[in-house]
Amino acid sequence: MPRAVEGNVPTREEVLRWVEAHPEARRTDVLEAFGVAGQEKVALKRLLRELTGDGEIDLRRRKPRPKPERKAVEGLPPVAVVEVVAIDDEGDLLLRAAELPDARILLPTESLEGTAPGIGDRVLARLRRQYGGGYEARVLKLLPKEAREVVGVLEPAGDGLRLRAADRKAKTEYRIAAADAGGAVAGDVVRCAVIPGRRLALPRARVVERLGRPDDPRVLSLMVAVQADLPIAFSPEALEQAARAVPVGIEGRTDLRGFDLVTIDGEDARDFDDAVWAEADGDPANPGGHRLLVAIADVAWYVRPGDALDRAAQERGNSVYFPDRVIPMLPEALSNDLCSLRPDGDRACMAVEMRIDRRGRILKHRFIRGLMRSRARLTYEQVQAAAEGRTDEATAPLLQRVIRPLYAAYEVLAAARRRRGTIELDLPERRVFLDEAGRPAAIRKRERLASHMLIEELMIAANVAAAEALEAAGEICLYRVHDKPDVARLEALAQFLERLGIPWSAAAHRPGDFTRLLEQLADHELRDMIAGFVLRSQAQAVYHARNIGHFGLNLKRYAHFTSPIRRYSDLVVHRALIRAFWLGACGLEPGMEGRRLDELAGHISRCERRAMEAERRAVERYVALLMADSVGAVFAGRVTGAQRFGLFVTLDDSGADGLVPVSTLGDDVFLLDERHHALVGQRWGEAFGIGDVVRVQLAEAEPVTGQLSFRLEEHERAPGAELARAAWRKDSGKTRGRPGRRAGPPRSRRR
Repeated sequence: MPRAVEGNVPTREEVLRWVEAHPEARRTDVLEAFGVAGQEKVALKRLLRELTGDGEIDLRRRKPRPKPERKAVEGLPPVAVVEVVAIDDEGDLLLRAAELPDARILLPTESLEGTAPGIGDRVLARLRRQYGGGYEARVLKLLPKEAREVVGVLEPAGDGLRLRAADRKAKTEYRIAAADAGGAVAGDVVRCAVIPGRRLALPRARVVERLGRPDDPRVLSLMVAVQADLPIAFSPEALEQAARAVPVGIEGRTDLRGFDLVTIDGEDARDFDDAVWAEADGDPANPGGHRLLVAIADVAWYVRPGDALDRAAQERGNSVYFPDRVIPMLPEALSNDLCSLRPDGDRACMAVEMRIDRRGRILKHRFIRGLMRSRARLTYEQVQAAAEGRTDEATAPLLQRVIRPLYAAYEVLAAARRRRGTIELDLPERRVFLDEAGRPAAIRKRERLASHMLIEELMIAANVAAAEALEAAGEICLYRVHDKPDVARLEALAQFLERLGIPWSAAAHRPGDFTRLLEQLADHELRDMIAGFVLRSQAQAVYHARNIGHFGLNLKRYAHFTSPIRRYSDLVVHRALIRAFWLGACGLEPGMEGRRLDELAGHISRCERRAMEAERRAVERYVALLMADSVGAVFAGRVTGAQRFGLFVTLDDSGADGLVPVSTLGDDVFLLDERHHALVGQRWGEAFGIGDVVRVQLAEAEPVTGQLSFRLEEHERAPGAELARAAWRKDSGKTRGRPGRRAGPPRSRRR
């Protein structure tokens, strides 16, 4: 049955389409079909009255009565639902309407505000007929994608099967007939195609692929990948092209093999994008300065604009990293071998040579297309230990001539960053460790070392140099931009801090102000939680053809240059540098500017968000699988969020997140106090809010959805909950909002 997306009523166009497909339907049929309730049902009734008053439907006569223009043979209505099907040579979007599939509909990207829709997206658009034929569209609303496939677990249901979706937000279940099961049985994780049909009954689906069993850890990441619609397999053409690739020689390149370049990466890294080198600048005119060389894999040599590898890389946008696997942007023959800066052979590279002064300012830079050979593949832990005097066989010969100069340059760049003032959140990052069988063995917070920050600073300097060089050359640039935070978000942050007794103004802030706030709260018991709120107050960094600067790093211009193996944005920047400075073949193709670049930036930004969400979901499922053996155990944690349906709790030891349902909080009616971020019982005023110290019992761990459910055992109120309780005492006896759900019996051991 149709479902209101994210709790909203269906759109005008969705209702019209459904009524047209069900000419005998009455108003009650429409309400039942869209499965709305409460205020959403009231809103849908209002929409039906409007449609009836406009003459578009007549449910009283049990037959649709579309407007004459919807029946008109000569063209499309002024407002219609259309789908993006292609991009023309000018970068504009080509659309298709189901009512008139052969009609040419053009959406100029220059008319778009914000991120452009991508191929396959559905939009509600206003259409204007053009002289000479065709239509020009203006986007009114980006519509949610219709579910064409669904991933979930099969469960027995009468004489057939039922599919329970792996997405915890999904409420729809699907009926699968025995003939549509494709050999899958109850308990299997499957990918299914939704079967179109009348939606007054339980919708049907057909098994397309059996992914495995839910207790197989590799199935969890595969399920997430399929659910996120991540491209997994490469085309035969792309694989063949990668297999044909051969190493490059020195011809037409600068020989960088005499430099002691090294790679520094995580222990489990397989694709090495960057290698670094530094030395004290011998120029007397630059006392205390440094000379830096950052060499980056020359992916542009192997991936040419428009070829099979380029199409595959652009479709993916970036590599995706799961606990057990990587879904690479490029085939492994390139990503893990020929392009990777391994120390076992010569490698093609794009390099930037920089000179910085004693204050960390870049005095000059030059981009080189070269040939290099890495001296060593080092890990962050190795380099940090060596810097602290604990060398090993690999780092001992490199300590004085490579590692010490790198740290000296880093200290200068880090000091410049501190003076500049940037946002430093230092949020704990969870990492799932697997055993030899691929099952999750532990969850630990990733330690942030000085060696991590060393590489980060060198990469930032190289990225700044790339943006500066392209601007100076008058070449286009795919910028990495980060806008200033929205005023409303800053006000919400200020209100949250106020509830904790922390004075802070929502007035205009510089990036360093947020860092100083967190430094002042370094010993605060809720420091990490506050850092999370600061993060949510910020705008999201995206790619854009026009520069607005990078607020978080406090930089006027910034581009991604240093990871072309795993980010398509960096490959575009490489091609722009090649074209701008005449560095040989494979530069940016003609026409890649203006609207085409805008659309590409939007596409890459969407791919990045898709990858980040998929990585988060994969970690959640591995955490749930690990904790499935601990159901019934009690853990210490804190309340990190409050919603009308329950409390979000983060465990102290592992950082795992789960939900305490409101129905388990006690024999009371709990309502959400949004001002104090708390749930408050309306009978006795018991309050639960953000920051509360709790002990919770693990009630359920569901690896398929990644959901953890807790029962509250003990709880100690934080300031927010105390304020909410005080407000309830002041307002007791007054009606405040709709009654909430009636909860179960009170729990003991609560203080």
